[in-house]
Amino acid sequence: MNSDVRSKAVYWTTVIYFFIGIVEVIAELFAYKPLIYVFKPLLPFTLMAIYFLASERRSWLYFVIMTLSLLTNLLFIPSTITTLNYGLEVFLIHRVFIIIYLILLLKIRDFIPTIIATIPFLIVFFYLFMVTEVPESSFLLLIMQNLMISIFCGIAFSHYIMNDSKRNSWLLLSGILFGSLQFIVFVEKFYLSEYSPIIFRPIAMGLNVFAFYTFYEFVISTEKSDDNASSVN
Repeated sequence: MNSDVRSKAVYWTTVIYFFIGIVEVIAELFAYKPLIYVFKPLLPFTLMAIYFLASERRSWLYFVIMTLSLLTNLLFIPSTITTLNYGLEVFLIHRVFIIIYLILLLKIRDFIPTIIATIPFLIVFFYLFMVTEVPESSFLLLIMQNLMISIFCGIAFSHYIMNDSKRNSWLLLSGILFGSLQFIVFVEKFYLSEYSPIIFRPIAMGLNVFAFYTFYEFVISTEKSDDNASSVN
């Protein structure tokens, strides 16, 4: 596929991705389950298609991460404790893979800046955890979730502060959006589980759409910068 055709394919697939995102946000606002079951899994699937078209490397780790995201999206649709716990388990595995992928992409050797940047996020998320009545079955899973998202945000902020590059700007945006998503979902599912406002779901879905897209942009920017560095060397 030549570069012009590939660029157009990436562009139109991206348009389709955001169209699906808009439909899904509206479906969440009106809690229309038939549309949600169709469009929610399509988001990670479409993003995988964009990555397949745009990337020269086509890393298997990216496809694993997005497949786990697809499964998580499906499991979070029903509002039952059982599916929520299954969703949290799959989401935890997803987070572990995404942290591993970040470490490999960024070639992290010095973890001290990441640890320092992670501490404020740990304080925020664990404070929210401590003041919330959490079901015993979800206790350990949520502790691990808070740890994983704090590490993700710590990596994003520490790398942006140390090197304000294009790829790190995308990673910072992704970290902010994923952190906000974690906060919104936690408040909706646990802190205000008895009377959570309906607006939380479309907000969470909007954050989800942009968080994964900015993460995709970070991955592509990193791959391109590595390829350019290799060609120079």
